[in-house]
Amino acid sequence: MPSRPASPPTLLVLGATGFVGRHVCAASAAAGHQVLAVARSPLPGLAAHRFLSFDLARTPADEVARVLREERVDVVVNSIGSIWGAPPEEMTERCTAPTLRLLEALRLLDEPPRLVQLGSVLEYGDPPATAYGRAKLAAARAVLEADARGEVRALVLRIANAAGPGTPDISLLGQVAARLREAAAESREAVVELNALLAHRDYVDVRDVADAVVAAATSSARGQIVGIGRGEAVPVRSLVTELIRVSGVPARVVEREAPTTAPGTDDWIQVDTGPARGLLGWRAGRSLESALRAFWTDAQRSPLPAGP
Repeated sequence: MPSRPASPPTLLVLGATGFVGRHVCAASAAAGHQVLAVARSPLPGLAAHRFLSFDLARTPADEVARVLREERVDVVVNSIGSIWGAPPEEMTERCTAPTLRLLEALRLLDEPPRLVQLGSVLEYGDPPATAYGRAKLAAARAVLEADARGEVRALVLRIANAAGPGTPDISLLGQVAARLREAAAESREAVVELNALLAHRDYVDVRDVADAVVAAATSSARGQIVGIGRGEAVPVRSLVTELIRVSGVPARVVEREAPTTAPGTDDWIQVDTGPARGLLGWRAGRSLESALRAFWTDAQRSPLPAGP
């Protein structure tokens, strides 16, 4: 396929209002790229970027192709479906269908832009343990198959657990922060009730993830999956403890008894970061303490989520 202009590239970020998408927009703009943020509805925090509102899964492929052509898009970053809290029966529509529609649109173009598909470590497993993981894996496989056929130039980034500013309320750290903020507002000790904290997970600062996406957008690597993480599995209990320490809010953690059938096969997740260093020249540069401090500072400026 013909090469596209390298400077300054135009990045179209799908799912731009999501946790990861917002940071990808910011990092791309900081790197000097032109950013076109795309989502179903805008957010005030995206005011610095051009915004286009449409629902990819429900937009005809020829219309998507027209937008890509008219906007002279060089790179598409697909961060749709990066939140895993939706009902299982909706996961295919949310995580797989938009990617299939995007690939359909790219096939209509004589010179399709590069595609950076954002995946998840929850895709691991045979099969993955969750509906979210299975839906994301189906999307990743479709992208790699399209690349193998020469229809797109694509790279899949399989992202570890991300933390930092904007961490979703539904996540483990988001739930802990909500309990801490409630207690701080009422000048009392926080009681943080959680499922048993037995797992070890690879956590990475979401701002480092965004930097990895920018590196992937301008690289020539294609046709494979690249893990994005810190390359270490940390006890989730230690992350909860560190967030409480960072907050300065007195707190007591109550862990619910673990099911007798546990532990499962996904109690330990650690990303191989070698390919990211070799192919993208990227490695995580921020500490988890930095991620947690930035998250706590950001969370204090946001309204408390309704309900536990």
